[in-house]
Amino acid sequence: MDVLGVLSAFGLSASAGLNAYIPLLVVALIAKFTPLIRLDHPWDNLTSWWVIGLLVVLSLVEFFADKVPAINHVNDIIQTFIRPAAGAILFAASAKVITDINPVLSIAAGVLVAGGVHLVKSVAIRPVVTATTGGTGNIPVSVAEDLTSTLVSIISVVVPVVIGILLCLVAAWIILRMWRRAKRSSSSS
Repeated sequence: MDVLGVLSAFGLSASAGLNAYIPLLVVALIAKFTPLIRLDHPWDNLTSWWVIGLLVVLSLVEFFADKVPAINHVNDIIQTFIRPAAGAILFAASAKVITDINPVLSIAAGVLVAGGVHLVKSVAIRPVVTATTGGTGNIPVSVAEDLTSTLVSIISVVVPVVIGILLCLVAAWIILRMWRRAKRSSSSS
């Protein structure tokens, strides 16, 4: 199994949870113009100029829709179906993973990773930002999400080991928070 391909797949599907089209566009462009990604059939259709053009248009639509609070919430509802699907496509299409991992498992992993990131973003983070800033925080947060999605997508392809390190750091941070919370609740009892 190609461990770097798996790390790349996790990073790409996670970035799809923030923005469905940016990681698809990054993969399409990198596969089209560099040897870093070789997409097997049917995923090689991502490198078609029609698909690349469509991804550019969809990226622009999501970029602008995500900046307006009311439209952003409608967009997040629509994206509840699109982002996990994009994550599944990216996980399955990523650097040789489809040949090494059962396609059903890779698609399920992509759906879960992208869906989980999208859920945290749209249910836990964005409503709080909108409520606490009266909507003025949406633009900088949305730009940060787009930049993060772009950077994570590029890093996932170019240096997937960084994604593995980030996954370990996030897991350690979550475990530390849970341990501290459990320690606080046991000492207050």
